[in-house]
Order: sequence, then C-alpha cells, then structure tokens
Amino acid sequence: MTKQKILITGGAGYIGSHVVKALGEQGYDVLVFDNLSTGHADAVLHGKLIQADLSDTSMLGKALDAFKPAAVMHFAASIEVAESVREPMKYYRNNAANAVNLLDAMEKAGVRHFIFSSTAAVYGTPAVVPIPEAAPLAPINPYGRSKVFIEQVLADQTATGRITYIALRYFNAAGADEGGRIGESHDPESHLIPLVLKAARGTKNGIAIYGDDYPTPDGTCIRDYIHVNDLADAHIRALKHLFAGGDSGAFNCGYGKGYSVREIIATARKVTGADFPVNVEGRRSGDPPVLVADPSLLRSKLDWQPKYNDLEYIIRTAWEWEKKRK
Repeated sequence: MTKQKILITGGAGYIGSHVVKALGEQGYDVLVFDNLSTGHADAVLHGKLIQADLSDTSMLGKALDAFKPAAVMHFAASIEVAESVREPMKYYRNNAANAVNLLDAMEKAGVRHFIFSSTAAVYGTPAVVPIPEAAPLAPINPYGRSKVFIEQVLADQTATGRITYIALRYFNAAGADEGGRIGESHDPESHLIPLVLKAARGTKNGIAIYGDDYPTPDGTCIRDYIHVNDLADAHIRALKHLFAGGDSGAFNCGYGKGYSVREIIATARKVTGADFPVNVEGRRSGDPPVLVADPSLLRSKLDWQPKYNDLEYIIRTAWEWEKKRK
C-alpha cells in the first residue's frame, strides 16, 4: 500500500515537529518545508527537510511538483502578538502573503486538501466564554488579523471547488513529547509555561505576572492549555476527515477549561520542587482576561478525545524537556 504524502510547512517548529512525529508514526510519508528561522532541523524526526522560504515560489512549486502530496499542513508563521503590534508588515508578509503564495502553488500543482494553523486570537476579547466557533471574529492585533484574513481566503477558495480545508484554532499549546526528543524552543521565549520552567531551573531570574487586577478569581489572566500531542492528534483527525470527503470548516483546539497565571506558577512549583521570585507588573495591551475554548465541535465532528488533559502532566513533560536543554 502506498503511503499518503503530506507536505508540512513549518514542520521544524514546535507544533509542526510534533505533528511530523505523529504522522511518521502512523505511516505517512512527510516532506517538511521550513526556512529554519525559528525551527530546528534536529526536531524533524521523520521524512525529509527542504530548507526554503514560502516567498521562494519557484522552490515551493518544484517541491510540490516533485513530491506530489495528497495534502498540505501549514504551520509556517510568525506567532508573537506583541511583535505583531510593533512590526505589522512582517506579519502580513509572512502570515498572509506567504500563505497566499502557498495556496496559489497548491492550485497549480493540483493539491486539494489543506490544514491551516489558526488561533484563538481570531476572537479578540470574546463576549462569551467558553468560546464557540460561531463567535464573532474580532481580532485585536495584527497577528490575529493575519489569521482571520487567511481563513476568509480559504473559505473563498473552497467556494470555487478547488480546495477543501480545516482551520484549527489553537488555544495555548503546551507540553512536550513524552520521550523528551522534541519540545518548545523559541528564542526569545515568550510563552508562560517555558518561562516559568526557566525560572524554576534558574536560567531565568524569576517570572513576571503582567497584571493581577483582571476580572478573574485571582486577578490574573486565564488560558486554556492543550498538550501538544493532543493538538497533533487533532491535525491527523482533520486530515482524515478531509480525505473521507468531510466538509471544510474551523474547529477550536482546547480542553474547555482554563488556568490562571498564578495556577500555572503554583503547579510548576509543585512539579519541579523549585521556588523562584514572582513579580507583578502592569498589564500588557491586547491581553484578554479569559480565553477558553468550547471544543465540543472538534469532539463531535472529528471524534477527538484528549488523552493528556492534566495540567501537572503537561508541565511535567515540558519540565523534562527543559532540563535537557543547554
């Protein structure tokens, strides 16, 4: 039986590399297309890697023509909210223009199925929590706007009959491969759990809480943390859904339960046995008080059943990865 071929942009990054691992373990033939600006070649555990940028339309077209994938999974993007406010053109170029390049190249190569990494940032500051997919898309930063734009492009392109797609709206991906081979590795790091673990390890001098006066039980922001392995499973289920002729659409990827910044810090102290300074600073602009998913559509339509929905486990896998880092 011929292996199904999947081209993965950004497959050397945090989430992409975990999806590559899961695809490889399930027998798919993968080709990773990544410029390695934030990804790591040694995180690609299956398939082959082409080091190239999506702005290089010639290289992209050649890769699609030679590999002939049955589907494309698109992870390559800039992801820092604060940076997107400082450098909006970087986000519209990398997240919007390059995604259009990819979709154009797919059409020319006759590739019909597309899995898109979207984000909870498309909702902005939601009026209803947990957030359903039908909530208004009202992003409050260029990062979120770049993702909404591509979701609209996908809907328009799907209406022509040329592609089918699933947009997976990530909440807060966290944790690491339980074997310790891959994990979260951003430079500079801006995500809460790895920053807290760096403080626990002593490679960072304490942790900052940005605002403790939010309308939440302990005054700090609440987020829905999903283990990266459960997120990878959602991608494979989305892929199988499209291969089976399923409808295009968007799905929230979260557990439907949130944890505050202070709860993350307390759990990290419990898991690591370490203490570290915590400093309260002012709020950051653009941080909604609460972002929690309503994942019922993902569960019902794609038969997704999370296996790692435990905050201590999420932080423990991230801690094991953090301790191995230089």
